[in-house]
Amino acid sequence: MVIRKHADIFPDDLPAGLPPEREHDHQIELEPGAQPIVLTQWRQTQPDLDELRSQQDYLLEKGFVRPSLSPFVVPILFTPRKNGGLRMCNDYRALNRVIIKSRYPIPRADKLIDQLRGAKFFSKIDQRCGYHQIRVNDADCYETAFRTRYGSCEYTVMSFGLTNVPSTFHFTMNEVFWPLLDKCVIVYLDDILVYSTTWEQHLKDLTDVSSLFFLGFVNYVCRFIPNMAGVTSPLTDLLKKGTFHEWGGEQQAAFEQLKRFLTPPSVLRIAYPHRPFELIIDASDLAVGAVLLQDFGEGLQPIAYESRNLNPAERNYPVNDKELLAIIHAFKVWRCYLTSADVTVRTDYKSLQFIRAQPTLNPQLIRWLDYLEYNFHYRVTYKRGVSNIADALTRPSIHTTA
Repeated sequence: MVIRKHADIFPDDLPAGLPPEREHDHQIELEPGAQPIVLTQWRQTQPDLDELRSQQDYLLEKGFVRPSLSPFVVPILFTPRKNGGLRMCNDYRALNRVIIKSRYPIPRADKLIDQLRGAKFFSKIDQRCGYHQIRVNDADCYETAFRTRYGSCEYTVMSFGLTNVPSTFHFTMNEVFWPLLDKCVIVYLDDILVYSTTWEQHLKDLTDVSSLFFLGFVNYVCRFIPNMAGVTSPLTDLLKKGTFHEWGGEQQAAFEQLKRFLTPPSVLRIAYPHRPFELIIDASDLAVGAVLLQDFGEGLQPIAYESRNLNPAERNYPVNDKELLAIIHAFKVWRCYLTSADVTVRTDYKSLQFIRAQPTLNPQLIRWLDYLEYNFHYRVTYKRGVSNIADALTRPSIHTTA
């Protein structure tokens, strides 16, 4: 029953594209003086080459690896999977010896079992390609490069065989399941065990776990969802440490609204890098939002939506700072589109057009403006709030209570 209700979190394959950026993406820190690792790929059988071509094409199509000119190169090898087939791995042994080791603790199995006392109902969940659901810090991707007959590639997501990857993964799992950890869930790497004392409670616990997974799935497709930050706030608030965990009507309403957003076909257009872009931004007391658009001859069409909640410090910013923060956030998120394009920024805060002419600017605003002017070609124009579609991305959702 629970699986049928939450079938959308049990896909046959991972969604295309990279997982969302997180505060703690995997980082690779080398020992001082470490030199690039260069190892030769040994000869392979024809069946291995066929498997290599298939898996490398899959990883490239998903965006999990990308072509690389890195000075680091290691060979690949295949190991058997438990359920049959072969897993492509990289021989990172030489690289691992010069990586500074993480000290993040991975729990002992016997200690985890102690948490199960009194439980009578259990459900085990195994994540699909769990390591591929966490990014490698972009500045460190080149160190993961591997060599094959079909060229060199580097990972954009975590890979098997790389040291500290289990620690990063377990850290992320603890963060995701923090509201339920040791209450009804124990986690060991990519294995999740849900435990309960009664069948009725077990169904409720499974629903809570499924809802956390659903929120993670939504993060994959957040650019297709207007007002993502506002809609999900009743759910993301449950993930904060020290928050009392209770799934009520507000959370259920947000959950249902997200499911409705995911069911219609997308009406977003594909970006054309050499066409001008229009960026509509807005800020409220709680969030910043933006819409990226282009004109394809039929009027402006949306390319993507973006919004995020403001942290406690940012909520105290004056309006000037919040509006400029919205611009900064949008340009950073869509940097890949906007670096070499002409961009018109539209805001409903009129004085933002003349912010450089203001006699007193705080150091943070100066840094933000320097960043924009150095990296992008843009101009700011005024758009009345009543006609600003980004305005909806920053307002509380209809399910938010006063």
